[in-house]
Amino acid sequence: MTNAAAATAGTPDETLSDLSEGEVLARIFPRLPHADTELLGPGDDAAVLSAADGRFVVTCDMMIQGPDFRLAWSTPHDLGWKAAATNLSDVAAMGARPTALVVAIAAPPSTPISVILGIADGLRDGCEALAPGCGVVGGDLSASDVLTLSITAFGDLEGRAPVLRSGAAAGDVVAHAGRLGDAGIGLGLLFRFGVDAQGVPSRSEADALKVREPAFVQAQLAPVPPIGLGPVAAQAGATAMLDVSDGLAIDAGRLARASGVGVDFDSAALGDRRELALGGGEDHGLLATFPPGVALPAGFRRLGTVTAQAGTVLVDGEPHTQGGWDPYRGWDGATA
Repeated sequence: MTNAAAATAGTPDETLSDLSEGEVLARIFPRLPHADTELLGPGDDAAVLSAADGRFVVTCDMMIQGPDFRLAWSTPHDLGWKAAATNLSDVAAMGARPTALVVAIAAPPSTPISVILGIADGLRDGCEALAPGCGVVGGDLSASDVLTLSITAFGDLEGRAPVLRSGAAAGDVVAHAGRLGDAGIGLGLLFRFGVDAQGVPSRSEADALKVREPAFVQAQLAPVPPIGLGPVAAQAGATAMLDVSDGLAIDAGRLARASGVGVDFDSAALGDRRELALGGGEDHGLLATFPPGVALPAGFRRLGTVTAQAGTVLVDGEPHTQGGWDPYRGWDGATA
């Protein structure tokens, strides 16, 4: 904990209802990182950022207690880190360098202030580790029945055109950077072993699981996407790219439909956990296509080829069901 954070920690039993919004913000701000592009940070009605390129990318994402996370499994620091990671990955998938986040948090008034400060610490550490120079430049606080985080992220294209989902061409190489399937395994382990005898998420069982299976569980709760490789892929000539958040197969299908092409994965490249690699999701790796003959940037590995069969996802030339995550249907894919 930084000296500034320690000075604003408060007492362990304080809740949001014990403090005014201004007092909560006064404790959050010292914990958050400044952005290199920040001309005016928190305090006014809006932040002011520099945009030397004249263009920038912007994205937003929500995390809601229940469908997106369990407080029995995730620490507040995990929540802040994951909220940063998932949004930074979307910026990177456009070939941009993340520059700033705007964060809105709604929580029950009975929420301990330590939870909100832990989220702030996770946001800080996530930005510093995954996208140095990116900071939190503003946001909002509100009350709700369940804890909810909403993040808006900005990125600098640094003079390059954005890398879209729609640029892949038949003959391109399909490549991926980051982990594949680990977060899905972690989620499966949490649902199987991170619960009590009645199947209810349990903090003690989850903590024990984190000791037994730290890599898989943390891949789910606090992913480490290859943010810096987004701009690298753009510079190397990536023709299309997207963040793999809902599962490799379902996200490859989105790229295929946007580009009017097909994707044919090589099962040998997917490894021994093929179905988990295709249907797990939430590793937040980068799926990209590159022209044939282009040397893949370090960190990317070849997974297959772009075909002319529009909208199809194949494995070794055979159709594959595009399982994965849909917020209105849940998981449709292997997670254990």
